[in-house]
Amino acid sequence: APKQKFLALIYIGRSIAVTAFLLLPQTPASVVIFACVMGVLWLSTVPPTNALVAIMFGTRYLGMLGGIVFLSHQIGSFLGVWLGGYLRDQTGSYDIVWWLGVALGILAAIVHWPIAERPVARDATVPAE
Repeated sequence: APKQKFLALIYIGRSIAVTAFLLLPQTPASVVIFACVMGVLWLSTVPPTNALVAIMFGTRYLGMLGGIVFLSHQIGSFLGVWLGGYLRDQTGSYDIVWWLGVALGILAAIVHWPIAERPVARDATVPAE
């Protein structure tokens, strides 16, 4: 499957795993299974994301672009943890945080599915005189 479709499937897989964890009876076995599934899915987005960046923008600035992707991921992680704590303080439960994660996974899949796996067209630049 093309990389963007693979990424979308990973995000959907995360949402399915979290939904199953929330709706099925929680037992020690279900917690271990959930941890294993999420462990496989969590960082599995990194290689296809970097590959898409390389295909779309080339490898000349891949280090910098990968750094920007990583930085934005870290900012999102911070905001997610902060918002999770804030919502827990406000509601007394993490339920809304879990369901928000499911919704964001579905949104990520929708956003990634139509990405065109080809170099981004750039206008030719004219050198300065």
